[in-house]
Amino acid sequence: MTPLNSTDARRRLIDHISADAVFHGDFTLTSGKKASYYVDLRKVSLDHRVAPLIGQVMLDLIAEIPDVAAVGGMTMGADPIAAAVLHQGAARGLAYDAFVVRKEPKDHGRGKQVEGPDVAGKRVVVLEDTSTTGGSPLKAIEALNAAGAEVVAVAVVVDRNTGAREAIEQAGVPYLAAIGLEDLGLP
Repeated sequence: MTPLNSTDARRRLIDHISADAVFHGDFTLTSGKKASYYVDLRKVSLDHRVAPLIGQVMLDLIAEIPDVAAVGGMTMGADPIAAAVLHQGAARGLAYDAFVVRKEPKDHGRGKQVEGPDVAGKRVVVLEDTSTTGGSPLKAIEALNAAGAEVVAVAVVVDRNTGAREAIEQAGVPYLAAIGLEDLGLP
């Protein structure tokens, strides 16, 4: 199979998201706000055809950030994104590890909140499938800081343009988005 160039991978990803992960109706978002559409990235991030595209597009998004050792974020939304980046990175000869941030530290074993390779002293990127308020990435940043990591960016697949960028940047972390609502034909 011939590798896709960045533009082709992004275009195909947008097509898959538009066709299979955008739902219209009346929805309540995490923020409590109402919306006439919902982007459910798990419908595609766990799909064998789409996960590699997500990995390729996200790798391209973070390519200019130097010395990143690992990627990940809050479980559950970030987990398939981190796995896609890890696998597509390995296919490109890149050595990104992945991590998972639990909602709460474990109450048994080693009591860890950040699972995977040790992130202490490492440069990491927080990933998110879709971001509304920025709450999940901010919680991940807090846990990663406590684990001794240096969070160098937050990278999301789809930005809803509802305040996440501003919240993340106000916390002093660069915010990158692969796809915006306009790319999906949404208001």
